[in-house]
Amino acid sequence: MAEEAAVDPRNTYAATKLAQEHLAAAWAATSGGTALALRYHNVYGPRMPRDTPYSGVAAIFRSALEAGRAPRVFEDGRQQRDFVHVADVAQANLLALGAQPPAGALRAYNIASGTPHTIGEMATELADAFGGPAPVVTGDYRIGDVRHVVASPQRAADELGFAAQVPFEAGVREFATAPLRPAP
Repeated sequence: MAEEAAVDPRNTYAATKLAQEHLAAAWAATSGGTALALRYHNVYGPRMPRDTPYSGVAAIFRSALEAGRAPRVFEDGRQQRDFVHVADVAQANLLALGAQPPAGALRAYNIASGTPHTIGEMATELADAFGGPAPVVTGDYRIGDVRHVVASPQRAADELGFAAQVPFEAGVREFATAPLRPAP
């Protein structure tokens, strides 16, 4: 999915993210300023907050493992996401500081790996690297969840020079034993 794709927020989280972009765009248009929106996809990595549903599925799985519980995978586990390591996100932020978007406009960038992985893959890789327990596929679901969300980072590559560098398997292995921080 490229940045130009039609937006269709299906839950409160997505709607508030889009609202932030609209506010920034309105400010840029009325002030002649510039604004960038970095659309982070499923961020994971060291120092993620533990025990909070707001930090993403990878941190939820990691918190469960830390507590000795099996990661609970919703639906059938084959939902696709674009997982991007926090070190890559940090690099994208640095690159964005040097960006020169057009005045009076907002420019959005997908900050993503560009490589889809399933929720089940994340749970399994993480549990294996952590040392278990194995994930449990529940069949449960969350209202408003989208089946597949995979981003194209092409604009970020072309305009910011961004390309994710941390391979999924290596990033998950690191995350499996990295310290978590207490939830805010």
